[in-house]
This record gives sequence, structure tokens and C-alpha cells, in this order.
Amino acid sequence: MIYRCTLATLLLVSLLSAPMAGAARPSHGIAMHGGLKYGADFRHLDYVDPDAPKGGELRRAVRGTFDNLNPFLIKGVPAHGRHLVFESLLKRTWDEPFSLYGLIAETVEVPDDRSSVTFTLRPEARFHDGRPIAVEDVVFSWETLKEKGRPNHRLYYKQVRHIERPGERTIRFVFDAASPDRELPLILGLMPIISKSYYTGVEFEKTTLVPPVGSGPYRIEKVDAGRSIVYRRDPDYWGRELAVNRGQHNFDRVRYDYYRDGDVMIEAFKAGEYDLRLEFSGQRWATAYDFPAVEDGRVKLETLPNGRPSGMTALVFNSRREIFADRRVRHALAHAFDFASINRTLLHGAYRRTRSIFDNSELGSRGVPQGRELALLEPFRSGLPPELFEKPYRPPGEGGGVRANLRAAKRILAGAGWVVRDGALRRAGDGPGMAFEILLVDPANEKIALAFARNLRRLGVQARVRTVDTPQFQNRRNTYDFDMIVYRWGMSLSPGNEQAFYWGSKAAGQEGTRNYPGIRNPAVDGLIKRMTEAREREVFVDVVRAMDRVLLWGYYFVPLYYLQGDRVAYWNRFGRPAVTPLYGVVIDAWWEDPAKEAIKR
Repeated sequence: MIYRCTLATLLLVSLLSAPMAGAARPSHGIAMHGGLKYGADFRHLDYVDPDAPKGGELRRAVRGTFDNLNPFLIKGVPAHGRHLVFESLLKRTWDEPFSLYGLIAETVEVPDDRSSVTFTLRPEARFHDGRPIAVEDVVFSWETLKEKGRPNHRLYYKQVRHIERPGERTIRFVFDAASPDRELPLILGLMPIISKSYYTGVEFEKTTLVPPVGSGPYRIEKVDAGRSIVYRRDPDYWGRELAVNRGQHNFDRVRYDYYRDGDVMIEAFKAGEYDLRLEFSGQRWATAYDFPAVEDGRVKLETLPNGRPSGMTALVFNSRREIFADRRVRHALAHAFDFASINRTLLHGAYRRTRSIFDNSELGSRGVPQGRELALLEPFRSGLPPELFEKPYRPPGEGGGVRANLRAAKRILAGAGWVVRDGALRRAGDGPGMAFEILLVDPANEKIALAFARNLRRLGVQARVRTVDTPQFQNRRNTYDFDMIVYRWGMSLSPGNEQAFYWGSKAAGQEGTRNYPGIRNPAVDGLIKRMTEAREREVFVDVVRAMDRVLLWGYYFVPLYYLQGDRVAYWNRFGRPAVTPLYGVVIDAWWEDPAKEAIKR
């Protein structure tokens, strides 16, 4: 009897002392799906050189201008280099699909259902004015960005139901539902942390050219409004010895010079006015780098591989405009883009046609939907085009000649009530001819847009190509005051909440989002929700592929093309790590090589 009571007592004590299923445990990091690559005792990331020397200067160039040093507002054009000054609770790595490790926060805790997230701050974390980064600063950042920040911040942070403060350096965010969006803990981990003390005396919502207080590895040293900005490495940066930072932020100064013209910018590089450029133009890569410094080795040209999704670079229809509200019209006009000819004559055959928003990765849709992917689409079948279920997607007109494609376009337009009369495409009856504007900001896109416009004229469509300056383009883009633009949506290997900001119905009616096509589709909304709820990577991949199909078959954009590597041109005085990570080149891990000091620009 005594034995049975003792056993029962021991069992009860064991049950009470064991952690509850799904209980949160402190960790040095968090992954969206699966486990972390790096253990708690890791010393540095695999794609850096932990012994990289410090010193020197990196000069880069940006096309456009800037008029604001607060990057968290929709107003103004922010200066490049936000990540050098402002930090988040956790930091992303570039050799995993989506994993974060402690930065300002030393640990992160999430229960199994991810209904909350808890961060414990590092006691050594400091703002540039020497003040410790405290829980009050995290609360202030969340409240400020939720109410006054960019639309994506407002969308994400309003999903927090309430906050708790379990300890002096600990803060917990509790979400709206018991089984919420599983990406929310990571989104809160990437929330930029701003100083409550600093913004007590500074109005957050005003654009400014006064350097703000941050906590990152660099401080703003010099600003020439609209022309250049210089960052100086902070020798007292609190986080310089963290494993997640080791081997990075190696330059004493980082400078961004601004140019209004792309041709002037490339000539400035040849003259040694700046040090490094990522080249996105196939034409420039093929024709603009034949100069003496390349021939004698002072300038290096390299194509570094990457495994990230292609993203979607496209001519974007604004479906808020009446002429583009009909899917059939968008489908027809897309036939006028002759990729084969453009790639051969303008792009030197260097590009691949984009067939998926997630090309170059496992997330891209292919074939016809089957299995779980088909089951995900079935509830929305009545609102989706039948072709989505019957054949693989191909960009309109792919594989056909221009004449055949334009004939196909005319047939589709006729079915939508548009006919060519007196040389102009008109609605059946006496309607006006179809005319619209292709709005650009980069002159490098003019030849592409003009080639498209020439073929549209053969359909009776008057498409005007107009290139404007950066502030005007950004304002018109933010307010959806355009007919068609060229835009690129970059994608990660772990898409999530940002997809609602790109394609969601709510975002379509809110200024400042990236839903430039004006997409309002219940299937897209439903699949984005499923995407953020998925626990297993296999399920997640099928959800992304299903969403990809819905977007492609909606003909909201004319897909352009992509490269399978990063083209980098640089003056040969730098060192870089031997390893290029999954997401491609990481310039923050480069350094000025003392052995190459004799190389003159």
C-alpha cells in the first residue's frame, strides 16, 4: 500500500513537472518550417569569412533620388541603406528558406500553435545615443508602426491582440486567434526597433533629412539631399561580436551616389566613380563592359549563381481601369509581347521567359494541378477559368509567330466585344478607340515597352510610353494612378504574409500596397491564408503552387524574363567569401582586400 501511494505520488510529481505539450521553450532562433541550420553554439554563418579585415570604403550607385531618412513612411523617397542603421529583434540568414536568429533579442519562444511569441532582449543592446534597447522601445515600435507606418506594417502588426511583459527584458505578443497565421512570430521578429526616447522630441510622421537614431552597425555621416549619403561604421557597435554578424559590415564607410540617368551611371562606373554594380540589363552586360579596365583585370565581371525564386518582372495591367477589368482583354493584349524577338535583338539571348512567379525554385507551378494541389483549388473552381485545370500555363503567345499571335488576340478581343474599325480597336458600337499609357521610371525599359507598343498598334491600340522621374513614379504607383507599369515583385523561398500585401483583396483598395494590378480574388485570399497556416513544407509548397496558378491564369500581368544568376561588376580591390548562399550574392560580407591596394580605379 505504501508502495502504491509512493508510485502515485511520483507519477503526479512527474506529470506536474514535465513541460506541457506545445509549451514554449527559449531558442536562439526560429524557422518557418522544419528546424534551424545553425545550432545554439554556432560561431559564424557559412557564407562569411569570420576573419575578414575591416577598413576601406565601398561606393555604390543608385538611380533616382531621395528626400527622406525615415524609411518607415509612405511619404517621400527613402534613402538606400536602411539595414545599416536600423535593426530588428531577429536577423535573417540567406542560406535557409526562412530562418531567423537572435539579434536585439537573445532568445525567442513560441508555443506549438504559434498563438504568441516571446522575446528576451539582450542586456548589451544599445541605440547609437548609448541608451539601452528596452521593452518600452519594442512596445513603442509596435504601436507606432501599427498606427503610422507603411501599409504592410499596419496590416501585420494589427493582428496582435495584446502584449504582456513577463520580465524586465521580456515581451510577449499574443495574436488574435488560437491557431493564427504561423508566420506572425517571424514577422514580429523582423519588426524594426526605433527609439522611444528619440521620437519623444521628433515627429515620426514627417519626412526628414536629419539622421535618426538607430542601433545598427553604421551611422549616417553625411547627407547631400537627393545626391549622396555616406554611412560610417560604428567602432562601438554593440552587436559586432554576435555570431550572426561576424564577418560582415567590414567597410569603414559605405557611400551611395544617386544618378538620374542609367547611361551616365554606367559611364561613372567605368571612370571609377563608384566601385560595384549589380547588372540587371542583358544588353548592358553584353555591350557596355568592353573597356580597358576590364581587359587588364582592374575590373572583374562575374556571374554568381543563386537558388532563389525568379520573382515576377512584368508589364502590369491596372485592372481598376475599365479597359483592363475584363480578363479576356488582358489575355488578348498579352499576345502582343514578342519575347523571342526581344530576347534575340535587345537582350542578347541572355534571359529566360518567366512562366511562374516562383520560377527557378520548387515553388513554381508546373503541369496541371493534381493531388493535394487540385484539392486546394476545388472549392474555388466555379470562379476560376477552366483552362487552369486542363493545361499547363504558358505566357500568351509563347511559341507562336507575331502574326499568328495578333490574329489570336483579335479573336479573343472580338469575343470580349472589341472590334477594329477605322484602324482603331473599339468596343462594338461607337465607342472610343482603346488607348492607354505605359508608365516607366527606368529608361532601360523603354525599348521593351516600345516594342510592345508597336505590336499593340497593329491591333488598333494606341499605347503611349512615358518615362517620369522617381518621385512622380512613386507617387503615381502608390496611388494606382497609372494604366500599365513595369514592376518586379521579388520572392523568397518562404512566401507568406507579404503575399496579401502583393495580391490580397484588402490591399487592392488601400494606397501604398504592392497590389498594383488591383487583384480581388477569393481564391487568392483563401490560398494566402492556407499558406500562412501550413505546418509542413510539403503542404506549404502545394499551396504556393496553387496560388501561383490562380495569379498566372488571371492574366493580371505580361510576364517578362529573368536571369539564373547575379551579375556583378566591380573594381578588383575587394575580397569576398568562397561560398555564395542560396539567395545569391551578399555584399555585406565583402571586404576591401589590403593585398590589392595597388590597384587603381
